[in-house]
Amino acid sequence: MMVMMIISKLFIFSKNAVETVHGSGIDAGDNTRINEHEKRGILGFITFKKDTIKRLNFANELLPIGDKKVWRRMARSLRRHSYKQVQSNILHRKAEKIFPVIEPILQAYGVPDDFKFIPLVESGFGEGRSPRGALGPWQFMAGTARSYGLKVNSKHDERLSIRRSTIAACKYLLELHTEFKSWALVAAAYNTGSNNLARLIRHQKQGNYFRIKMNSETGAYVYNLIAMKQVINNPQDNGYTYRKSYYDFLSQYDGQLLAFN
Repeated sequence: MMVMMIISKLFIFSKNAVETVHGSGIDAGDNTRINEHEKRGILGFITFKKDTIKRLNFANELLPIGDKKVWRRMARSLRRHSYKQVQSNILHRKAEKIFPVIEPILQAYGVPDDFKFIPLVESGFGEGRSPRGALGPWQFMAGTARSYGLKVNSKHDERLSIRRSTIAACKYLLELHTEFKSWALVAAAYNTGSNNLARLIRHQKQGNYFRIKMNSETGAYVYNLIAMKQVINNPQDNGYTYRKSYYDFLSQYDGQLLAFN
C-alpha cells in the first residue's frame, strides 16, 4: 500500500508540472524551476511579472497576449534582445544621446513616442548602408528620402542627419497611418512597404497585424520594437546594467560613435 501511495503522489506531481509548463507556452525541456515560473512567469531566459506581460503594447495597441502564437513570438523577441544574447550596453548609450532629439519631433508631428525605437531596430543608430541601399538611422532609400524632402546627392546626404531624417520619417509615418489606421500596421508598412502590406490585407481579409501572415522579418518587426522598448525602458529586467552617470561619462565617446550631422 505504501508503494502505491508513493507512485500515486509522483504521478500527480508529474502531471501538475507538465500542465504548468505547457500552459505557459514554454517547452517542457526548459531548465527553469517550476515554482519560480509560477511566481513570476518566465519567457525563455527573461523573467517578467505576469501583469507586466499583459501591459505590453505598441503605441498603446495591446498585444493579444492570450494568443499562444503571439506569446511565443513575443518571448522569442524578448529573448533575442536580452543582454544574454546581445551582450552590449551600446544601444542604451546611443538612446540616451539621440532620443532627446527624436522625441520632440515625434511629439510635434503627433506620431506616437514608440516610433523612436525604429532607428534602434533598423540600424542601431548607425550609418551603415543596407544591401539594398538604405542609409541613415531611419534607413531611407534614396528615392523615398527625396520624396519626403531630404537632399541626397554625391556631396550631401541628409539621410545621415538625425533631425532632418526624423522629420521626413514623421511625414511618411503619418501618410501610412492615413492609409492603414493602425500604428502597428504603420510600423509593418514601414518595414515591408505599403503596397506589399495592402496586398496582404486584401488577400487575407485581415486588418490586425498580429493575425496577418507575413514574411519572417515583417512578422517579427513590431515584436522587435516592443522588445527594444522593454530593453531600453527596463534594462535591469533584461540583464542590462544602466547607470546614467556612466552615459554622462561617455558622452564624448558617444558623439564620436554616432557622428550624425
